[in-house]
Amino acid sequence: MNFFKVLMSPDQEEKEQGERMIVAKAANLLQVGEFQLLQLAYAEWHGEELGEEMSSFLFKSYMIEHQVPPWARHYARKIIALSDDGQLDDREPDYHRYDRDYHENGPRGLKAFCVASAVCVFMLVGGLMLADKTATKSATLLPPYFGEDELKISDQGNQSSMTWGRSDTIPPHRAPAPIP
Repeated sequence: MNFFKVLMSPDQEEKEQGERMIVAKAANLLQVGEFQLLQLAYAEWHGEELGEEMSSFLFKSYMIEHQVPPWARHYARKIIALSDDGQLDDREPDYHRYDRDYHENGPRGLKAFCVASAVCVFMLVGGLMLADKTATKSATLLPPYFGEDELKISDQGNQSSMTWGRSDTIPPHRAPAPIP
């Protein structure tokens, strides 16, 4: 079927691939590929793993010639029936035994989250306690936190030579700098 025919009548493709759509739906329910579903169906029906020769023959007949073996149809309908009854657990490891990168995140994930949260709380509380113990008496409420000893006026020399940035403390012999 070409691209334009599919655009004009998309349901026609489903009618042409009727049995294959059942296999595709079952594969989607299990969250596996169609060929992996065929491997699972073969193992359940025949009681043995799919061999290399049978694998290439099955691939050719299913993917290229669109022929669905009866044991694959039976297995796909069984998966769909389990899903309709609400008894299908798509995370069951038996369905994912051909996945290389499949792993299940069990209760260990919750335990790791709790441990990480406890470490963060401990570090935060510990840091606040350490900061409180090492800080001297603060003279300011907001940052930058200056201590009282940093803001004390030293009694060295003449107090009148000390300016605080006010205009009345500028000595009279000093003229203001010209503005450029």
